[in-house]
Amino acid sequence: MMTQDAEASTSRSILEEASRVLAGAGIETARLDAEVLLAHACGVSRSALLMGLSIDADIAANFRSMVGRRASREPVAYIIGSREFFSLDFEVTPAVLIPRPETETLVAAALKFLAPRRAPRVLDIGTGSGAIAIALAANAPGAKIIATDISKEALEVAQRNAIRHRCGDRIEFRAADLFPNDDSRFDLIVSNPPYVAAADLETLQPEIRLHEPRLALVFGADGLDMSRRIATTSRMRLDSDGAVMVEIGAGQATAVEALFRRAGFSNIDAVRDLARLERVISARLA
Repeated sequence: MMTQDAEASTSRSILEEASRVLAGAGIETARLDAEVLLAHACGVSRSALLMGLSIDADIAANFRSMVGRRASREPVAYIIGSREFFSLDFEVTPAVLIPRPETETLVAAALKFLAPRRAPRVLDIGTGSGAIAIALAANAPGAKIIATDISKEALEVAQRNAIRHRCGDRIEFRAADLFPNDDSRFDLIVSNPPYVAAADLETLQPEIRLHEPRLALVFGADGLDMSRRIATTSRMRLDSDGAVMVEIGAGQATAVEALFRRAGFSNIDAVRDLARLERVISARLA
């Protein structure tokens, strides 16, 4: 545990102590996490900490509490309440999946598809924090977006994020299991569905397994049930030249491609992320 005289310390000494605590808890990014948490507690940048700031008693106490939470493997994003995604800052809570860099591959592929279209209609299924929908709205100003989720708490987070990034007027958030309850059709349907196989859940890091919403991680024994549902039902909600793009896990490309092929899609591609892993399946009817 961190000592009670930490309030008399400088940022350098308190960071050293916190780093030892987090490393002892098995956290590989101990120093980085300590810096992020202390910068948040102090309301300064990480670089400012290197100047040796004096840490007062209240900040030290708050920081000790955050370090304790991180040592119990609570994700940093939940502790500080935010995460950057596609160069935008998003509020995150335990009600939503933490946005990840891999998902930026989906946003980039979607923006490339939307670029030549003047006023495209987009559906984001399982929006969570709203990261995908808001990143699309921020970078494709002509797009009109509907974002669905079955979680009321997640939709509340997403709506706050949309207001923060001044795109709430172009995103309509709806409570829905999959598609909005109307006959609307779309140029593009995107989703980062749950894709962890049930048997693999226990192999995940404690930060994910113990803290992130299970419903956003696992859906079906093989992790493909949501992609299966999207594949079999989305063609009825697409315009003739529309596309569906879903994020996938490592090694799932062949299986998900087969789902869309059986559903009548003929133009199917796998998009690789920066690690060269197949991360997104893009499917079109022709």
